Formats: sequence, C-alpha cells, structure tokens
Amino acid sequence: MCGGPSQAEKQAAADRRMETELAKAKAIEEKAEEKREDITDALTSRIKRKGLKGGGYGKRSLISSGSGAGFLKRFGS
Repeated sequence: MCGGPSQAEKQAAADRRMETELAKAKAIEEKAEEKREDITDALTSRIKRKGLKGGGYGKRSLISSGSGAGFLKRFGS
C-alpha cells in the first residue's frame, strides 16, 4: 500500500524549490544591478567625451564647408 510521498518529503521538496527560486531571483537581481552600473558608466563617459569635443568639432556642413567644396559651391549659382 503505497500512498505516495510522505508529508515530510513534500515539505522537503517545497523547501528545495523555494531555495532554488530565491537563488535564481538573487542572481537575476545581481545581473540587473551590474547592467545598471554598466549603462550608467557608458552614459557618463559619453557625456564627458561629448563635452570635450567643443560643440561639433570635426563635423562639416553639407551646405557650405568654409573653404572646401560644399553643396553651394558645387551646385549653387
């Protein structure tokens, strides 16, 4: 007469499942925190780099580029 798992076995299995779920949740939270830190670092470094460029240094206009051959010099009147 086998009646299935005993109450103690059921409780032990439930405890193991709970521990596993807690470990998974902790790992997910740690990974999420690392990603938040990485994103913050990336944004901070991007802002610093952008500030050092001096407002568009190195970019050229397609319409006119000073002494170069811009659109207006090529196709203008």
